Amino acid sequence: MLIHPQFDPAAIRIGSFAIHWYGLMYLMAFAQFLLLGRLRIQLPRYQALGWTYKDLEDLLFAGVLGVVLGGRLGYTLFYMPSFYLSNPLSIFKIWEGGMSFHGGLLGVLVALYWFAKKRKTTFFVVSDLVAPLVPFGLAFGRLGNFINGELWGRPTDLPWAMIFPLVDSVPRHPSQIYQMLGEGVLLGIALWIYAGKPRRVGQVSGFFLLGYGICRFLAEYAREPDSFLGLLGLGLSMGQWLCVPMIVFGIYLMAAFKSKSN
Repeated sequence: MLIHPQFDPAAIRIGSFAIHWYGLMYLMAFAQFLLLGRLRIQLPRYQALGWTYKDLEDLLFAGVLGVVLGGRLGYTLFYMPSFYLSNPLSIFKIWEGGMSFHGGLLGVLVALYWFAKKRKTTFFVVSDLVAPLVPFGLAFGRLGNFINGELWGRPTDLPWAMIFPLVDSVPRHPSQIYQMLGEGVLLGIALWIYAGKPRRVGQVSGFFLLGYGICRFLAEYAREPDSFLGLLGLGLSMGQWLCVPMIVFGIYLMAAFKSKSN
């Protein structure tokens, strides 16, 4: 039986100063965004629009704000609305944890819309640029979850089940690793290959929504539901219900913008 190593949450300690693993994962996610983004802006579509590395940096900054603000607001609205309505100041206590991917996604969409207006281009031109840069960043985030021993899985008797001692002594799915490999590495590779060929504007974005929605929906079967929510209608978790509109809209985009060279 595997046992979670219970890593020190701080990767580096110098006196009272500490650099946490999760912070490093964010830095790695930002670095890969800029690295892979350089390759993306070399495509003819973005060269014709005069995109530069400075645009990529501005886009990253806007996206980070969207992730943080949207992720926090999404968590308060999707997962614990009654608590935060009764304790509104707690919304600002980010250090206590509580972020939602789906809320962060909505925040990023707002940031992309703002950036598209600023750049005088269309929303889907920008979102198609960004979509292939997201999954590998998510993979780093899920690795950070695993190192921290959070977002653990449901009980299982599979050979690779893992005990998370800070939770209990029950063997569980290492669901963080499932998500890292599924919605991170696997989706990242598939999306990068898909986006490497000429596509109609909007199709790459649709592929991301569909792919992430499916990967996350399936992974949720192995992930322990939030204790304060449990399972909802049809035995699905909140994460799964939030993936349904992603899957539907992803299919719509890929069907509406039929494959065609630009």
